[in-house]
Amino acid sequence: MSAMLSRFLETVLEWVVIALMVALTIVVVVAVLFRLLGDSLSWYDEIAAIQLSWITYYGASLAALKRRHIGFDSVLLSIPMPVRMFAVAIAEIIVIGFFVIMAYTGWQVLEVLEGERLVSLTWVPVQLTQSVIPIGGALFVICELLSLPEYWKMTAIGSSLEHAEIEEEVETELQKAGNK
Repeated sequence: MSAMLSRFLETVLEWVVIALMVALTIVVVVAVLFRLLGDSLSWYDEIAAIQLSWITYYGASLAALKRRHIGFDSVLLSIPMPVRMFAVAIAEIIVIGFFVIMAYTGWQVLEVLEGERLVSLTWVPVQLTQSVIPIGGALFVICELLSLPEYWKMTAIGSSLEHAEIEEEVETELQKAGNK
């Protein structure tokens, strides 16, 4: 069940991030074209900044699900057992705690922003644009929890997700070089 949910969430987040990146690219290209034609879009800067923050939050959740966020596997794996697992537990509590606080605070901010509108597009509520904070925080926690069992197991046996990916890439490149 957890693997199915993880895979579903991964697919959804990938498509959301791709869609946001395509939308941001379109906005940037249109804005550049307008500027080249001697006109500029009043809403470009505000909307591009919002899109970039959405990409950042949803991309961070995807990175958490795949355990591709910033980490120190080499340092962690050099710590002897069982202290290593204690360090993993403490790190997870800190990370998840931070994002729980961020999601809760983001929700409080949304309440404060009720009725506010964007400066350049007055029909867009600021609550909509800032909803990424509590949603992104909650998603990060969910993704971190979904990926935790595999990460815990890999760390306990002294294996690194980061190192495995590097070794796989090196092996692929060596095979390509051998075929030439």
